[in-house]
Amino acid sequence: MCRKADNESHTNVVRLCDRGLACYREALTNGPIDGDVPDCLIELGLMRPLAENPRIMTVVPPDIAANELTRPVERAILVQQQAVAAIREALSAADDVYREEQGTGSANIRLLHGADVISAALQKSADNCRTELLTAQPGGGRATALLSKALRRTLELAERGIRQRNLYQHAVRTHGPTLGYIEQATAVGVEVRTLNELFDRLIIFDRCIAFIPDPRHDLRTTALTIEHPAIVHYLATVFDHAWQRAEPLSITQEQTRPPLMTDETRRTVLRLMIEGHTDAAIAKRLGISPRTVSTHIGKASEALSSKSRAQLAYALAQSRLLEDAAG
Repeated sequence: MCRKADNESHTNVVRLCDRGLACYREALTNGPIDGDVPDCLIELGLMRPLAENPRIMTVVPPDIAANELTRPVERAILVQQQAVAAIREALSAADDVYREEQGTGSANIRLLHGADVISAALQKSADNCRTELLTAQPGGGRATALLSKALRRTLELAERGIRQRNLYQHAVRTHGPTLGYIEQATAVGVEVRTLNELFDRLIIFDRCIAFIPDPRHDLRTTALTIEHPAIVHYLATVFDHAWQRAEPLSITQEQTRPPLMTDETRRTVLRLMIEGHTDAAIAKRLGISPRTVSTHIGKASEALSSKSRAQLAYALAQSRLLEDAAG
């Protein structure tokens, strides 16, 4: 039996098997065949029974068989194309109004409202992505639901050969769910690095369109899409510079959790403390908890025998520890 479908092209078209091809050649050479023929010849319309005698199978030219098989498919495609055209036509008036109200100067920068709208815009850009995806995710670990959704998109892009580079903060090195996502992502070729401090969330597809937050609005339900070439190029350059400074993160079977980068994190905490930032501000900036900030400061105070933060700041300045580390 030759009922195997063409799985490589994800269609239900039956393949022409070797036996079917030999039978077709025989019928062309010797004339109609009396009796059974391979199923694939019937399915593909290459042989059919004579009207006068259904037991006799005769040859059908391939172009005629193809026309018979493709006619309903082409008709369905035409209907779908007409539906697409009708949708675009129905929305054209709204598109004109949208562009008019947005203004010609901001045509390449749009403000999106609503998590569903943002998700749809991201999916559209992912579907159109051809070469590269850059993402920067500040803060600590991400919610499990967001990670599951991100993983589906990550795997789809990886299957299409899209290069993906993800930047996180060092805090994710202690977050189990995020590490689980990273383990699966890096297994399919995604590159992941971490930094102590990271700019706002950034997503860039093919260095053509970028998504960034708008601080004037709720960051959870709004986003800016940017398609201005110069601005997108600038954002991609910022990402590249951060990427060069970041530490690679990978998870192997022998290493269930990557290094914590404790010393670098502590130096950054102390530097921000000296600059006058509160524990809460430092925690938000580094994607860690205020308690962790206090712990880092406490351990530094203990090491330098400081009884107050003012004394600690002075001791750090005298010791030049932070300057030596930066150098």
